[in-house]
Amino acid sequence: MSVLSAGRKRYVIVGNGVAGTTAAETLRKADAECQITILADEPYPLYNRIALPRVLKKTTLPERTIIRQLGWHADNRIDLLLETTVTRVDTEAKTVTTGDGRELPYDKLLIASGGTPNPLRLPGAAGTRGIYHFQTLDDTKAILARTERAKSAVTLGGSFIAYELTEAFRHRNIPTTWLVRGPRFLHRIIDEDGGALVDRLAREVGVETYYGEQGAEVQAECGDVAGITTHSGKRFSCDLVGVGIGLTLRTEFLKDTPVQVRTGVVTNEYLETSVPEVYAAGDVAEFFDVHIGAHNQMGTWNNAAAHGRTAAVNMMGGRQVYGEVPFYTSTMFESQMAAIGTTPDIRAGMEAISRLDLGAHVYRRLFFLEGRLAGAVLIGDIRVRRQLVDIIKSRQVIEPGEREKLLAV
Repeated sequence: MSVLSAGRKRYVIVGNGVAGTTAAETLRKADAECQITILADEPYPLYNRIALPRVLKKTTLPERTIIRQLGWHADNRIDLLLETTVTRVDTEAKTVTTGDGRELPYDKLLIASGGTPNPLRLPGAAGTRGIYHFQTLDDTKAILARTERAKSAVTLGGSFIAYELTEAFRHRNIPTTWLVRGPRFLHRIIDEDGGALVDRLAREVGVETYYGEQGAEVQAECGDVAGITTHSGKRFSCDLVGVGIGLTLRTEFLKDTPVQVRTGVVTNEYLETSVPEVYAAGDVAEFFDVHIGAHNQMGTWNNAAAHGRTAAVNMMGGRQVYGEVPFYTSTMFESQMAAIGTTPDIRAGMEAISRLDLGAHVYRRLFFLEGRLAGAVLIGDIRVRRQLVDIIKSRQVIEPGEREKLLAV
């Protein structure tokens, strides 16, 4: 692959997660002369976010999560500006302004800025020690230090993050109560049968789960968290609180630009935004998904990495359609879980079929759009994931009589 236009190109990438760093690596492999700058608001080069739950469980050391050392960036002549916040983008002048006043010109810009965890806005929460979000390596280190002396924990939220915190606390033998506002974990994609299996898996490892419960107030003693009271009047004592109640995507620096932003930065199937020479990738990208003919978002590692590669190719003049099927895999207490493709939280009105074998701890739910398999959620045996991804990619129409067979593959 070669750069299609003459001259030394200047690429600026906002965000050094797997999307931004993969894009930089792809650009450098294709063009030895271009200038690449990555702007990152964290103090670390790329680290493996999907390994952070293992750090909390103390099965992986924090330093082992670093994937790209500073020397790698130097060797590849990639300027990595750490602890640098982007405050403004000027798409007419084609410049990016940082919090310390630097102005960086670009020929092509990639927005891979991710998101920020939504804070816990309960009475008593502000300034109280012992309440943690779980997104960054620094978050992980702070929680890890607290778990060394914690005697009981409460986790809030029905998200994957809330689950990961619950499982990590349980693994560290900290008595844990999980409060889920909805009727079950991931209630927008898992039906009652799937919720029953998650509940059983949680109870089997000693986690107390309460559904339909929402935090109302934080109790503190001497500045440290001492308990959570819910809207129903229940009170749960704890000295550690984990919060997983969603993200706000980092798009604030685009507010004075014509770049289209809805929930995320809107792109077409080439990851191009509404403004020429500006692209988006990773969690922040609201990308056009060719498998469903609509826009999609999925904050997963594999999706972000694939976005980074595709965006880089197109920043260099290519016309590569993003056609990967995003997926997410995780432990589920002593079991496993996978979410694949498009699910009803992203696209309403999908047809769904499911199967539960409670005794074997196996659950499968498949989602169809216009007769084609578009997504799935699996608990227990997830080995069929790759086969289902291939079927989604094929975009074949599956007749109603054939769909049940997929539940048994």
